[in-house]
Amino acid sequence: MPEMPEVQGLVDFLRRKLIPEDGPPAVVASLEVASFSVLKTAKVPVQSLAGLQVESVDRRGKFLVLQIGGLFLVMHLARAGWLRWSDSLSTARLKPGKGLIALRVRFADPGTEPGPGREPGFDLTEAGTRKSLAAYVVESPDEVPGIARLGPDALELDLETFTGLVHVHGGQIKGLLRDQSKIAGIGSAYSDEILHAARLSPFALANKLDDDAVATLHATMHHLLRTAIDAASGRPAKDLKDTKRQALRVHARTGEACPVCGDTVREVSFADSSLQYCPTCQTGGKPLADRRTSKFLK
Repeated sequence: MPEMPEVQGLVDFLRRKLIPEDGPPAVVASLEVASFSVLKTAKVPVQSLAGLQVESVDRRGKFLVLQIGGLFLVMHLARAGWLRWSDSLSTARLKPGKGLIALRVRFADPGTEPGPGREPGFDLTEAGTRKSLAAYVVESPDEVPGIARLGPDALELDLETFTGLVHVHGGQIKGLLRDQSKIAGIGSAYSDEILHAARLSPFALANKLDDDAVATLHATMHHLLRTAIDAASGRPAKDLKDTKRQALRVHARTGEACPVCGDTVREVSFADSSLQYCPTCQTGGKPLADRRTSKFLK
């Protein structure tokens, strides 16, 4: 799932493409919906964006937000979604229900008549059978339920506010880091990476952590996310996934050697997700059995 650093990388990339420093902003030529499940709103017709100029490209948590004229195109890439840019999209029209492409957005130079052609633009794609990719056309980003529920951005949390969140959370620390209503922008991968770098068990109870552990976790969260954002900055959209994979130390590294201590990275599986951790670095050398029966909470 794309998380804060990758979405910020997409924001930076799209800004360069759509709002260039040496020219006028791009204008939407047309939108094609190939998967009707991707569009989550009906109040504003999707074609209302045609002919409007791109005003800004921003991020809210893990949401990508394009202001286009007085409207907003908001996208959430979910678990298996991605944005694929082309400087010259095919003239062929999308066939509904065929292939990985769910939504195509074409752009034209300002002053030209909007319409199909070999315009630049992007496709939203989604692999797999679970269709969670979402696009919204709204008058305000706050109309999107997921954005309305967002807590503060992880990088905007100061230590005092973060400590307050941790101390009142009765569940496991990994769950708090992933809870978008509490801390926006972190998902499964970066929560694994942050906890590994902070040497904390993913099953540690948040409200049992002492102030030193919380301070270390806060500093680690900021450092790791900023490092990942810096690594993503300036890269083409097509390279962002590989940049993320290469930097991961424990997430999706089950069975490999921990780069810090050499122990074997282990995994805990759930019904529809999993987590990875290093026993030596995080749980005193003892493996976690599962989320219900493990006794190793520190």
